[in-house]
Amino acid sequence: APAGRRMCPLGWLGVATLCLGTLWAVPAEERRKVEKPKAELTLYENLDLDNYDVTLENYGDILDLSNYEELYDYGDLVPKIEVGTLAPRPKEPKTLPELGETTAGTPKVQPPGGAAPVPAVPIPGQGPPSCLPCLCLGSSVYCEDAGLERIPALPPHTAFLYARFNRIRALRAADFRGLEKLKRIDLSSNSISWADADAFRGLPSLQELLLPENRLTALPELPRSIVRLDARLNRIPSAGLRPEAFRDLKQLQFLHLSDNQLDFIPVPLPESLRSLHLQNNNIQTMHEDTFCDSQEQGHIRRALEDIRLDGNPINLSLFPSAFSCLPRLPTGRFS
Repeated sequence: APAGRRMCPLGWLGVATLCLGTLWAVPAEERRKVEKPKAELTLYENLDLDNYDVTLENYGDILDLSNYEELYDYGDLVPKIEVGTLAPRPKEPKTLPELGETTAGTPKVQPPGGAAPVPAVPIPGQGPPSCLPCLCLGSSVYCEDAGLERIPALPPHTAFLYARFNRIRALRAADFRGLEKLKRIDLSSNSISWADADAFRGLPSLQELLLPENRLTALPELPRSIVRLDARLNRIPSAGLRPEAFRDLKQLQFLHLSDNQLDFIPVPLPESLRSLHLQNNNIQTMHEDTFCDSQEQGHIRRALEDIRLDGNPINLSLFPSAFSCLPRLPTGRFS
């Protein structure tokens, strides 16, 4: 009996050794699989991925190209646009066109910065109108030097239209119908000789209207939201302006009508006006109330600091009371 009791501890030791051997016999790879999820959880537990959920609904909030024209100097893009240059389709449909190539029927457009060409076609599922033959980037539409003879169909969300150096001859009310977000229209250097009286009336957001170097003989009605009007180098006489055309434009700051055929300064001018360019017209006289209110002796028109009347057959020294309320004298002939 005493010998049996002495063997008991040795028996338990053998059993314990067998159990430990079985545990360590589990392959190391299996042990790593068990431990791996805990390690990954520790590695990523501090990452904040709440704002990384990109869907079709919030994609526009994450990538906003509405201010594209402010991020890039669009002048660099002008010589890179080629319209009407076609190339055959690639042999492999899944292969993207190389730089300088286009698919059949799609104008070749080179965006700024030397990036790959962007085909001017609508995104599938968004429906008409397409941007052909223009380039649509966010809310901006670029149609410069595209051989256009009329305003093309524009997407309803268009905010900025650039259509310089074309052959557009007329502006119709239907050209801009429904474009309530349109803020800037640049139609410089076209052949526009006619504009419907209500061509811009239905544009409540329009702030800048650029029409220099055209053939206009009359200005259409302007929306009250307008801030900048540039109609230099046209053929507009004083009779081509509506009576008191600018009186109710309370946000107008820049009015540039130089190199036209005006006979007088278009009064009354809104108090918001900061810059008035009327050089190289046919203005010969002005009234004492042209800029200042003769009924208010202490009236000072602080905003209007830039007036150009040079190149007109008018002697400004004959009308000193007309400038008494201005912070600066107009530029022109005083002798």
